[in-house]
Amino acid sequence: MAYIGNTPAEKYSAFQKQDFTTSATTSYTLDNPVANANELALFINNVRQEPTTAYSASGTSLTLTEATSASDDMYAIFLGKAIQTVNPPNSSVGTAQLADDSVTKAKTSNLMYPAFEAYLSADQTVSDASWTKAQIDTEVFDTDNCYDNSTNYRFTPTVAGKYFVYGGIKHQSSSGGSLAAVITGIYKNGAIVRESTLDPTDNQANSLTPVNTAIIDMNGTSDYLELFGYNNVTAGTPRFDAGVKSVWFGAYRIGD
Repeated sequence: MAYIGNTPAEKYSAFQKQDFTTSATTSYTLDNPVANANELALFINNVRQEPTTAYSASGTSLTLTEATSASDDMYAIFLGKAIQTVNPPNSSVGTAQLADDSVTKAKTSNLMYPAFEAYLSADQTVSDASWTKAQIDTEVFDTDNCYDNSTNYRFTPTVAGKYFVYGGIKHQSSSGGSLAAVITGIYKNGAIVRESTLDPTDNQANSLTPVNTAIIDMNGTSDYLELFGYNNVTAGTPRFDAGVKSVWFGAYRIGD
């Protein structure tokens, strides 16, 4: 038979019956959960009982107003089981049907997570004209505990996919020295994959902050990310200046 629109989801189904072993009690357990007593036709000694008056029901709990005896014959017909539970048709559920806050992290685990952001809490002295890992030790957030902020200072996500990665390092020379060139580099598995360079004119700058971003594929098991800096000074001692969270590192998953 042809239909206009979606094919009806309901199908014919027999009513379901439950027989009880009675005793001197008012409490029984139902085989199937119900919303209320009206979804249940209860018979004691073949006499139908009045819902909400002779009994109440919620979930799998059936409570009688008066206790039965071991000699009573009691059974129930599940009226709520007459129509099958089916999945709604495709594209039939809209935003209005979703309860507020019903979509949780557990339902969106394939997107945006794992994610973290952290920053350097104190100035870090580094070697001149060499790559040095930023020891970024203070987490702003770390959704899945994938960032090591105490030993390796690296992000090892546990879900495979593409990640948006970002970071910045404020390079500085102490004692009034100047900078020749500074670089912020994003490393994957110990090798640089993206760098951002600032090279001041006439070496007059004392402080520069190159910022770096990248989209990187991660396998969700062994791949890891780190932030490195290259600080070349003409005078003074090179360092990563913590400032007001002036050295930062973060990443979050954006898709497969």
